[in-house]
Amino acid sequence: MLKNKLSSVLLASGLMAASALSQAVEVVNVYSYRQPFLVEPLFAEFSKDTGIEVNMVFAKKGLSERLEREGQLSPADLVLTTDISRLMNLVEKDLSQPVDSQSINNDIPAQYRDPEGEWFALTKRVRNIYSTKRSDKPEGITYDDLADPKYKGKICTRSGKNAYNVGLVAAYVAHNGEEATKEWLQGFKENLARRPQGNDRAQVKAIKEGVCDLSIGNSYYFGKMMTNEEQRPWAESVYINFPDQKGHGSHVNVSGMVLTKHAPNKDNAVKLMEFLASEKAQATFAEVNMEYPVNPDVPVSEMVASWGAFKSDDLPVYKLAENYATAQKLLDEVRFDL
Repeated sequence: MLKNKLSSVLLASGLMAASALSQAVEVVNVYSYRQPFLVEPLFAEFSKDTGIEVNMVFAKKGLSERLEREGQLSPADLVLTTDISRLMNLVEKDLSQPVDSQSINNDIPAQYRDPEGEWFALTKRVRNIYSTKRSDKPEGITYDDLADPKYKGKICTRSGKNAYNVGLVAAYVAHNGEEATKEWLQGFKENLARRPQGNDRAQVKAIKEGVCDLSIGNSYYFGKMMTNEEQRPWAESVYINFPDQKGHGSHVNVSGMVLTKHAPNKDNAVKLMEFLASEKAQATFAEVNMEYPVNPDVPVSEMVASWGAFKSDDLPVYKLAENYATAQKLLDEVRFDL
């Protein structure tokens, strides 16, 4: 942990120097919310193919604020981030610039990129419903079921204000309208077994411990639990369900990338963006982090494939951003976390 922090500090302090030397050495500078273990192998492959050196700063938060402080002198060329809200935050703060790349557009379907080219998704994150194996696997489960009185006192979730949950609520608003969403959230809240807390994996643990029978969580966490000696029993205690298969399909959020407004190495950054959208890089995303590639030509990992095929919601991801503020307002109005 300390080693990672020290590495990030050293990389951060070195970015300015790396940018200054870009005349002699081809570089691209990346600010990333994505963890080093996932992206560093990709950067190494990119550098091997192109000769362009990739410098990275990793952080869990605060990158948009950092870009604002640095302004036109920022060394950052590219931002890698999770969740549509963080992608849109960069756009709304005027920290991005559009990219017009036929290569990227060919690799990433329109549903998963900004219509103006300001951001591009790289992976899909499905919001699943997990159910206890103390009962039969539920057939035809939907997000509407989270508000069904038959599940009163039987559902666990992390904070409603978590970005993944806000994204799900935003999708519900897009499909059903504000009034219906508020009614659904109220029913959902009344079905909670406990006050919202913890992360996605903590909810699956709670199911194993008998606190609840259902929870919601991103699919790749299931894979992470299955490959973790301590957490594997949690995963083995639940079914992973893909909701709304007879309706809109399962809700999908994304991770993605943005070209910074003042990118000093723009051409190199676009080359890296094109590489990250390619089949080679997308396959790595799929295998290492058990996410779903946005590139339709790339298969999922063997473990993810074992969970079964499913229909995903075809709602354009930018619609989540359009309804994000409304979703947050409704969560406040029903006092979901209280």
